[in-house]
Amino acid sequence: MDKREKIDKLIEKIENLNYHYYTLDEPLVSDGEYDQIYDELRKLEEETGYVRDDSPTQVVGGEILDKFEKHFHITKLLSQNKAQTHEELEAWIDRCNRLRDDYNINHDDKLAELEYIMEYKFDGLTVNLTYNNGNLVNAATRGNGIIGEEISPQVRTIRSIPNRIKEKSLLEIQGEALMPLSELTRYNEENELQLKNARNAAAGALRNLNTKETAKRKLTAYFYSIPTNNLDFATEEDMLEFLKEQGLLIHPYHKKVHNLEEMLAELDFIEEERKNIDILTDGVVIKINDKRTQEVLGSTNKFPRWSIAYKFEAEEYTTTLREVVWNVGRSGKVTPSAILDPVEFSGATVSRATLNNYDDIIRKKVRIGSKVFIRRSNDVIPEILGVVDENQEGTKEIEKPSKCPYCGSELIQGNVHIICPNSISCKPQLLARMEHFTSRNAMDIEGLSEKTIAQLMEELDINEVDDIYDLSYDDLINLDRFGDKKTKNLLNAIEASKKVDLDNFIYAIGIPNVGERTSRDLANKFKSFDALRHASLEELSDIDDIGEITAQNIIEYFRDPNISKSIDNLLKKGIEISEVKADNNSDSLNDMTFVITGTIDNYKRDDIKKLLESNGAKVTGSVSKNTDVVLAGEKSGSKKDKAKNLGIEIYENDKLYDFLKELEGM
Repeated sequence: MDKREKIDKLIEKIENLNYHYYTLDEPLVSDGEYDQIYDELRKLEEETGYVRDDSPTQVVGGEILDKFEKHFHITKLLSQNKAQTHEELEAWIDRCNRLRDDYNINHDDKLAELEYIMEYKFDGLTVNLTYNNGNLVNAATRGNGIIGEEISPQVRTIRSIPNRIKEKSLLEIQGEALMPLSELTRYNEENELQLKNARNAAAGALRNLNTKETAKRKLTAYFYSIPTNNLDFATEEDMLEFLKEQGLLIHPYHKKVHNLEEMLAELDFIEEERKNIDILTDGVVIKINDKRTQEVLGSTNKFPRWSIAYKFEAEEYTTTLREVVWNVGRSGKVTPSAILDPVEFSGATVSRATLNNYDDIIRKKVRIGSKVFIRRSNDVIPEILGVVDENQEGTKEIEKPSKCPYCGSELIQGNVHIICPNSISCKPQLLARMEHFTSRNAMDIEGLSEKTIAQLMEELDINEVDDIYDLSYDDLINLDRFGDKKTKNLLNAIEASKKVDLDNFIYAIGIPNVGERTSRDLANKFKSFDALRHASLEELSDIDDIGEITAQNIIEYFRDPNISKSIDNLLKKGIEISEVKADNNSDSLNDMTFVITGTIDNYKRDDIKKLLESNGAKVTGSVSKNTDVVLAGEKSGSKKDKAKNLGIEIYENDKLYDFLKELEGM
């Protein structure tokens, strides 16, 4: 084999590896092996001077362009008509049915009953690929639907897009380029230039004349349409399957429904499920499945009559930052919280947003009076993404605090966070520690809410966690909002908490960087609390997923004389920690990774997670190539769909419940 032929073979091999890695999420080789193959190709190209335009070495960014050229699309790219209410959606369905009925009255070749395919509406930048004779010959933006901008060098940095496909006819393929939310976070952590949101980041990357910058953003792209009409598909599902066979990335979620009722139920499900995926979506595209019906219904000058986009309420807004207040957590971290002009988010009025630390304020160029982008997801407090205009007039600097806003102590600058060192009498620290200690996955003392703890601190002078166990009926009965029943219930919950599993107690005492999973690992390793207190650095570092820093944190925590005294006082109050018996746990699920999705009757998700982990399994929140089993309850959604596409085993219905019962019996 001569060197040119070897280069051709290496390009073919790398394209196949890219397809399995980026599209199928099934890597065939390690990153190191991939790099060796890539380096071999690069060296051969340098030796021979033979460099193909579609070589992987030419599509990773680096070319700086002078300008964007115009590109004329082969087929006009239409936009989508939109619906924002159920009534508008129902009117669209009625119109489609009327057009179908009118056709059937006058024609012998009757159109089938309508069924619909629902897909995510992606919130990125539309890209239109042109393939000819199997080769990617052009990529362009949508533009006005007739003329777009030529962005082939930028699109070639997206590794999930194949340079060659099997189909040899002339095709345009339409999709959406996106920046995954995880990549947006990574980019903002690693770069001084802060990207405001994933939509703008993707659009900016593809409109950047410096393709090296485009490559840094690690975009992906999902495809969903073939505007050119030279392939004979019976249904929309057939077309999606064809795209997948060509090596193009299609999103695993697409759902077939038959009527408005099914559609609305699915919309309710998607509105929640979309918060769990790694890309921005702003709605759902609904298409008639039958291609013959699509052809008959045709299009207006702007929109296909056979599809519509149902838009969810926006999750990103702009508002004005009016003030920053500083809060103190249980570890003494002093963190900023932004006070905003109120905005409406899905029926809720939002007036606060997260700023992680003072460095975050500087990096995002946030100032008092700034107009800011905010994003909210999963019903948590919104996050400030950045400012609308860095040069906005009338703003003022946010001052870094030097004293604790609650106790007046001089603050200390840590590596990232500002710290209040007064862990003894700084009340917000105590309140947060007590709230953590009493929480459900710690000591599980029902009735001790943040408000109640604050009341006990204020009126009964509670100033140490163990003081909770000294409370009496007489102490509580005369407090505001405490009657006989509430008092007895709280005292019973406090007494019941004295019998506690080792992992829950480890989590409750709040060791830095030790969460629920690490608490379980520590319990399973050391079996007793006394053994953990006297563990060596070597013993701690020997546990999977515990690094040297966390191990050192644990050592220092137990060596602190004040902490040691507090723990001793706590144990004197009658707390009985259940030691882990050697035969309590099984290693039957060692090295297996599980994902839990949907609603599983008679089981709480946390309980299932604990059950799996106690038998050696790892539980993660998202499905990937490393997932072994997905436990799928009702309304499982996209995680179950992705598992099917990746060939991952799914336990559902009887198999799921039999599996859980078997685990409980171990």
